[in-house]
Amino acid sequence: MKQGCVTRWLGGTAVLGLLLQLTACSSPASAPEQVGPDSTPWAVLSAGNQRTPGWQHYLFPSKSPSQFRYVQKDGRAAMAANSVSSASMLRQVMRVEPAELADLRFSWKVPALIAHADMALRDADDSPVRILLMFEGDRSKFSSKNAMLSELARALTGEELPYATLMYVWCNTRAPGTVIVNPRTDRVRKLVVESGTGNLQQWIDYKRDIRKDYETAFGEAPGALVGIGIMTDSDNTRTSTQAWYGPVTLGTVARVR
Repeated sequence: MKQGCVTRWLGGTAVLGLLLQLTACSSPASAPEQVGPDSTPWAVLSAGNQRTPGWQHYLFPSKSPSQFRYVQKDGRAAMAANSVSSASMLRQVMRVEPAELADLRFSWKVPALIAHADMALRDADDSPVRILLMFEGDRSKFSSKNAMLSELARALTGEELPYATLMYVWCNTRAPGTVIVNPRTDRVRKLVVESGTGNLQQWIDYKRDIRKDYETAFGEAPGALVGIGIMTDSDNTRTSTQAWYGPVTLGTVARVR
């Protein structure tokens, strides 16, 4: 992948962080901090048993970072995430063309939900677990607001806002299948795949149809998939939370750039 393409996606991620975390306009995020997950069984399994580099810890401006570390949890290879009034993302850059999109497999274990968290509200938008998928698309479809946000992205990072971001989330109250539109931009939408407290303290495994879920959330066909991330955050509610993620695996071979 050319350096300019890497910079373009990273810039979009920085602005996505600004939007997700309601950070005031400030200097762009610092360069991604390596946490070294690539040599772990978690990363190898995420790559379909092929050693695939690229997982990085991405920091958001003006936010304390959450902590990610490889562990064995209940006999599973896992990435442990801990947040103390913090927010950051472990993410991987890739490119999967629309015709190659298939399924996404992931798992997580959550010991407790965040009291008073509500992903539809700016000041309560926290979650113990999120799986993020970033997509390219036709930016001419942006509303005036999103076009302005994209220009803000360009001003802050030198590049534009990602066209669309789909998140899989665990919601405190909303039923699975609910789509939550981000309160800052409708280019970020959250699909509830788990709700309430009934399945806490246990591993839950998922297999999701990326194309179907994107169409459910955005009402159109997806563009190329250009990034995957995991994110645990509690900065808005000023609380602490933890979770464990199993490997995140695509049902097609992604060309990591």
